[in-house]
Amino acid sequence: MNILVTGGTGYIGSICVSRLIELDHMVVVIDNLSTGHKETIPKQVTFYKGSIENQTLLKKIFNQHKIEVVIHFAAEATIGLSQANPQIYFHTNLTAGLILLKIMNLFSCRKIIFSSTASIFGNPKYLPVDENHPTQPINAYGLSKLMFEKVLPWYQDAYGLNYKIFRYFNAAGATKNLGENHNPETHLIPRVSEVALSILPKITICGNDYDTPDGTCIRDYVHVRDLVEAHILALNHWQGSHEYNLGNQQGFSVLQVIETAKKVTGCNIPVKIAPRRPGDPTKLFANSSLAKKELGWIPKHSKLEEIIKSDWLWRKKNFKK
Repeated sequence: MNILVTGGTGYIGSICVSRLIELDHMVVVIDNLSTGHKETIPKQVTFYKGSIENQTLLKKIFNQHKIEVVIHFAAEATIGLSQANPQIYFHTNLTAGLILLKIMNLFSCRKIIFSSTASIFGNPKYLPVDENHPTQPINAYGLSKLMFEKVLPWYQDAYGLNYKIFRYFNAAGATKNLGENHNPETHLIPRVSEVALSILPKITICGNDYDTPDGTCIRDYVHVRDLVEAHILALNHWQGSHEYNLGNQQGFSVLQVIETAKKVTGCNIPVKIAPRRPGDPTKLFANSSLAKKELGWIPKHSKLEEIIKSDWLWRKKNFKK
């Protein structure tokens, strides 16, 4: 299958590309390298540096490579920045996405798998969060993703587009050769690993007075390898539902993550308590039963210990203080 992966040098995108190559697909990657890493690209992959809003470049790619499916990861994805500068998020996550759909339609490419987010739900009304949960995003990032989601059914009705939407909860972990590599890291598990490596002096917990057993927020962590397998399954399952929540179906508190990391790494992990961050829900975890039922998706690597260990081993191999 001829597959275009947008944002294919990023964290989840690069691991997806690697898996597609293992399965003998023909893969083309487009990425502007704003947060990605060119060295992650396998030699079998044709790479184009550029933005998906570059219509001339997209036309060249679709014409030369006869693209059959698009897996769309390219996005701005830092929640805090989305509040400070929402223009960037609406431009990249919505406007540029519409350009991608325009060129897909021009070349009769009718299949897209879209990387969305649990941020579209906002503060949960009930748990676990299923696909029918109300969508009330509380930041520009979540809203920009939701707006693109809402476009896709219209393209289905008008142009025959087939689409799958995956709402990720907290992607984490690494493979042997690829992992989360942002500067700076903002997610809990890689930051905990960096404290264990003495790259960071301590881990800051934003709020320890939540209505949870230990007072810290509870989140759903799912291994990136499991997320990628959902995309692989979707390539051959275009019938059924369009939207799927992908998570571990259980939550772990911030302190549980830190205590587990201490056991996995054998290192002390100093903690600082800070005030709550505005907009942080107390608990957030997924109901992923629909993906299991319709796609046959079964998370195989999402035990908390395995997630943390995979990130720790990859980071210890690739980073030094």
